[in-house]
Amino acid sequence: MLEALKHVASATCSNEQLQEKFTDLQPGLSSRQAAIESERCLYCYDAPCTRICPTEIDVPGFIQNIATGNINGAAKSILDQNILGASCARVCPTEILCEHACVRNHDAEGAPVRIGLLQRYALDHMHFPAHPFTRAAATGKKIAIVGAGPAGLSCAHQLARAGHDVVIFEAQPRSGGLNEYGIAKYKLVGETAQREVDFLLQIGGISVRHGQVLGKNVNLSDLQRDYDAVFLAVGLGASRRLGLADEDAPGIVAAVDYIAELRQTDDLSRLPVPRQCVVIGAGNTAIDMAVQIARLGAEDVTLVYRRGAEDMSATAHEQSIAKENQVRILTWAQPQEVLLDTAGNVAGMRFEKTVVVDGKLKTTGETIELPAQAIFKAIGQSLDLAILQDTAAQHLQLEGGKIRVDEKYRTSLAKVYAGGDCITAGQDLTVQAVQHGKLAALAINDDLKAKV
Repeated sequence: MLEALKHVASATCSNEQLQEKFTDLQPGLSSRQAAIESERCLYCYDAPCTRICPTEIDVPGFIQNIATGNINGAAKSILDQNILGASCARVCPTEILCEHACVRNHDAEGAPVRIGLLQRYALDHMHFPAHPFTRAAATGKKIAIVGAGPAGLSCAHQLARAGHDVVIFEAQPRSGGLNEYGIAKYKLVGETAQREVDFLLQIGGISVRHGQVLGKNVNLSDLQRDYDAVFLAVGLGASRRLGLADEDAPGIVAAVDYIAELRQTDDLSRLPVPRQCVVIGAGNTAIDMAVQIARLGAEDVTLVYRRGAEDMSATAHEQSIAKENQVRILTWAQPQEVLLDTAGNVAGMRFEKTVVVDGKLKTTGETIELPAQAIFKAIGQSLDLAILQDTAAQHLQLEGGKIRVDEKYRTSLAKVYAGGDCITAGQDLTVQAVQHGKLAALAINDDLKAKV
């Protein structure tokens, strides 16, 4: 149970009733629907959908395979570029990537080809007698990966394909990273994330050690000494702070912590559910938090952002999901003060209205108060500096609060590479993390061969 919400009453519905509210946000395609949708693709030679895909999936190629009934061919084409393609098909913002770039995405057509759903169809219906990829001849090289999230898993699989042995050090009890702990339950339902991890590990040559925390029971200097290369895929483990007095009062929780609790519990009815709550943020995590607490039974959910809706990092599609779930979105309001009741618990928050003047955000002096028994912070994550405790890690160069790497994902330390959300390059997307892991693995493999 979340300690900061122990005073908040549990959900009023039964676990069975609540589980029904966390089924797939969008059902998959039937075989007939997939056949019809795949025929809409024009199989463009210079496909803009492929060019914009962070993992460079051959989109027309796999869709043409679906159209001809070659589901395994479609699946292998996807997995060759994105081994976590099943989860990415569900969580990737296709509406601003491949589907936005689709040549059918104009007024006359009315809609792009539903690439995300077709990718999901291929990977949900593949049937391989064995893992579709094999390991190259053993190289005798051993690589350590810190973090079993999308970047770390992608890197591990690519390195295993090259014939290297990989050991993943993971802090959490389960592998998957944000796919397991941080994505809305209605996007990755049930054991979807774990099935994908299990499938990935079937290639062999990869072992995962759980409960291993960099800076505590794992030291970077030891990994440098004992392994031929190290890949850091540590993500962003620290939640940013609002910088307000009473920010640690009972009732204030990081959204990612609540989402993790929600995803791991076997009984949703035991979760604390406030009658009124406020979610502060503008990204997909803020939307996920607001929608899920509404589905759990919160009566009044308000998502608050200090700028306008057009500036929110959450896509228009995500914002529409929030509105469909009766989440109120309040813009141009900045947190000013945490309001407490006589017991010292959160009773609400005071916001100051904002406006842009000469390109800069300024407060107007006008305030608004929102009653709430819980406040969920979704204002972004930062690198957990606790991982930089040992001598070697302290010499990692940072840039913008993240680990600095070169074009080959090399850090400032010998034999140490990094990728995913913990580095400065790219977007904080699952699909981008997968690409970082893949490219870092190729760089590691090239560097090891060069040394030989």
